[in-house]
Amino acid sequence: MWDAYKKGYKAWLRLEKSLSDNSVEAYLRDVEKLTEYLQTSNQLLQPAELELKDLQQFVKWIGELGMTATSQARIISGIRSFYKYCLLEQITKNDPSTLLEAPKTRRKLPDVLTFEEIELVIAQLDQSTPDGGRNKAILETMYSCGLRVSELINLKISCLYLDVGFVRVIGKGDKERLVPIGRDAIKYIKIYKDNIRVHQEIQPGFEDILFLNRRGKNLSRIMIFYIIKAMAAKAGITKHISPHTFRHSFATHLVEGGADLRAVQEMLGHESITTTEIYTHLDRDYLRDTLQRFHPAYRSGR
Repeated sequence: MWDAYKKGYKAWLRLEKSLSDNSVEAYLRDVEKLTEYLQTSNQLLQPAELELKDLQQFVKWIGELGMTATSQARIISGIRSFYKYCLLEQITKNDPSTLLEAPKTRRKLPDVLTFEEIELVIAQLDQSTPDGGRNKAILETMYSCGLRVSELINLKISCLYLDVGFVRVIGKGDKERLVPIGRDAIKYIKIYKDNIRVHQEIQPGFEDILFLNRRGKNLSRIMIFYIIKAMAAKAGITKHISPHTFRHSFATHLVEGGADLRAVQEMLGHESITTTEIYTHLDRDYLRDTLQRFHPAYRSGR
């Protein structure tokens, strides 16, 4: 009987929710996990027969399998979605997943470079070489605009509005956004475009891609990773950094400087403000110093 429910749920996800094939498969795997648990516990109950306590036992079971809190939360989200379908199709009258609690996930704060460290990394580039000139423009653009690495390697010349200080970025889900770009980034993009890129033989189909490799095609994500790691090592920085570190640093510096969180959300292309809120963390020493300087209890030596 569960096969019929899964088949109907699959159709609902595709037709009603318009989800991609990958998302549909992920949601179906969550229901598969539930039925796998029911089989192993020898109680293959129907969706309408399951109660909150059964789902709580299921959550305990996936936890014992060694799944992380994040993975458990994702599966619980899938089960809630399945029961939403069951209610709409009148397969069940009640939703036992409503009060099902997901394990608390700790959001790990990403490593962030200070402005001085960003400057130090960029200063390691040898601008006398074509690759160095290109890489200077790349790192300045990443920090100036807070781009994802995928957005950077696919940045198009036709999306540059440098005369008015904006770039048009195509982000996740092909969503477009306009992002301001700083003077330094504009300067080094122009130097790269007018003095380095013009001398390259560009492969068909890559004429509009801004940043090219030596073969005249767009750069890979891993190449950006290598560039940043190499420059960080030369600068003597031991933090765990990646291309995303520049994006994290961009956002953190904005928020710590007093930028409006909604504006930062817009620039980063975050769908939800809760994703942006991770950047509201401040340096712990700064918080302690502020408390000691301004709180009356601390000032009076209590």
